[in-house]
Amino acid sequence: MTSTDGLRLACALAAGLGLALPAAAKPPLSASDWLSGSVQEPDNISSWRPGDPRPPELQRRSKRDIAPTGAVEPVGVTRLGEGNPDGKGTVSPRAAGLPPDLWGDSDAAVLVRQIRGSNPRLPALRRLERRLLAAQLRPPRTEAGQEGALFLARVDKLLDMGATGAAKELLKAAGPGDPERFRRLFDIALLSGDEAHACEIMDRTPGVAPSFPARIFCLALGGDWAAAALVFHGAHAMGRIDPQMAELLAQYLDDSYSDGAEELVPPTVVTPLELRLHEAIGQPLPSSNLPLAFALADLDQNEGWKARLDAAERLARAGAIPASQLRMIYLEQKPAASGGVWDRAGAVQALADALLLRDAGAVARTLPPAFDAMVPAGLGPALAEMVGAEVGALGMEGRAGRIALWLALQAAQPQVVQAPPADAQAFDLWLLRFAEGEPESAPPPGEGEPLAADLFPAFLGPSERNLPQNAAQLILAGRRGEALLAAIADVDAGLDGDLPRAAQGLRVLRVLGQQEIARQAAVELILAPMMAPAPGAGMP
Repeated sequence: MTSTDGLRLACALAAGLGLALPAAAKPPLSASDWLSGSVQEPDNISSWRPGDPRPPELQRRSKRDIAPTGAVEPVGVTRLGEGNPDGKGTVSPRAAGLPPDLWGDSDAAVLVRQIRGSNPRLPALRRLERRLLAAQLRPPRTEAGQEGALFLARVDKLLDMGATGAAKELLKAAGPGDPERFRRLFDIALLSGDEAHACEIMDRTPGVAPSFPARIFCLALGGDWAAAALVFHGAHAMGRIDPQMAELLAQYLDDSYSDGAEELVPPTVVTPLELRLHEAIGQPLPSSNLPLAFALADLDQNEGWKARLDAAERLARAGAIPASQLRMIYLEQKPAASGGVWDRAGAVQALADALLLRDAGAVARTLPPAFDAMVPAGLGPALAEMVGAEVGALGMEGRAGRIALWLALQAAQPQVVQAPPADAQAFDLWLLRFAEGEPESAPPPGEGEPLAADLFPAFLGPSERNLPQNAAQLILAGRRGEALLAAIADVDAGLDGDLPRAAQGLRVLRVLGQQEIARQAAVELILAPMMAPAPGAGMP
């Protein structure tokens, strides 16, 4: 057995063992774990030796680079540094509904840890967190040399959430000049299927030294295959390219090599650059087991409808794309088979046709099957976002009317329900009244409704009453951002059955001026048993 065979066998065994582990045993990868190695440290002139690639400072100048005269050059203007990127954002504090000094006296390192550990599941809390991550807030207290760590944590969390568009806009607000920001812009372009733009970013970003694999990829993409091959063979001979990446690039650059080569062992951690290279050599990697942001690549129109459906459902389930985008993909074609995603596509198509005709009777017939198909797949909130406002306004009776009411409330559209179903249960009517306005105006929920009974007291009286001690201390110390992030985690814990903790988080949200988010989060917690798959149910 050769060393290469041994390496492949070891990789295969490792991959097999990894697949055998339960999903919970593997912590999800953060964006910082899967970013492409698209940049390298600038070469040091003092370490250069004959035969090494010349650093820019030692490269031979062409005639056009030599000044034609000894005259003094005109004064040039260069934009100075743009300051601490931690203060950059794409949404004003006012538009985000947050105070400009939200971070206050918090330590940036503490905020970074909180953001990295945050993973809200309730749609209302996800929307709040995205506003928080994109907001242009005053930078917190930062140790010397640590400026920008909070900014990168915000970008990485957006990428972890699959919000690549929001991450891209945030990065553009700070500029790509920093190598770590450049890496993220480069990879977002790759995930978006815009490889040419990724290479343009590389070419016009001064001060960033691209790695050999990234440079080789971009040279070949631009049609300069000879230069790409020359750089590849030189860098490979000097040991500047990882062996697994070298094998991948060899197949990418040489069609004859690829035709006779065996299937490559997928890397343990796939980067966007490796994803694109594997696609280019005809050995695409499935994105279903990759981080959420990779599913964006499967939304490309060149992908098959099934792959687009699977990716869109995964992204919509996490709130990473608007449910309207999932709806459009559902309506692209007629299902080619039955079961799973095909049944969901067919059910949504039937419901969409009924809504297009404004036929309340047809909607009443097609809404329950769509609801029954979407909820077990964890797509109940997505269905609510798609049609909640439409079906809630139709005034249907029976089970269809009750489902329509739930969907309207889940979509934060209680105002569209002008005529609740005549046979609606008392609890449904209470929840509608609770969602419509100030919770104090709603009477206490009836007995037998433990979710509502545990959460409702958090909305009674002054919000400062019964505030958790740790939250009160943070707020008094001017560390409201920490308190807000902790409250998001507390409220989301209600999905795991910790209702007392969720009620405490709701109180904190109210104190911090997030009354509407608190009310909608409470509605979503109460609706969760109806809108979420049963415990232990898989995602078809």
